Amino acid sequence: MDNAKFLVVEDSPTMRQLIAFSLKRFRNAQVIEAVDGVDALKILAGPEKIDLILTDINMPVMDGLKLVSLVRQNSELRDIPIIIITTEGAEEDRERGLALGANAYICKPIQSSHLIKTISDLLPA
Repeated sequence: MDNAKFLVVEDSPTMRQLIAFSLKRFRNAQVIEAVDGVDALKILAGPEKIDLILTDINMPVMDGLKLVSLVRQNSELRDIPIIIITTEGAEEDRERGLALGANAYICKPIQSSHLIKTISDLLPA
């Protein structure tokens, strides 16, 4: 899927930039950034068609798990693939994220090659 639109939801500007940099080199992707779950929902309610969401868990205002849950409850958004990228490495955190509807769970620090492979597995060519 060339020219895909990815929504990166991350409160750390440095981490957002790092993820965005990795994604922009992938299939001419367009990266849209959000600082928390509330910001992400505003973007998702807008005219942009988002092809994939990458979200952190620990963010102010609305965390990533709540965002995943709300996206999966919305009939217009529920089919968008979601990757959680977080420092929360405990197995129960991973299981909870996947149970709420995330398609993949990646622990920080992320390897660009692992992220790209995960996205390739989720999006059609």
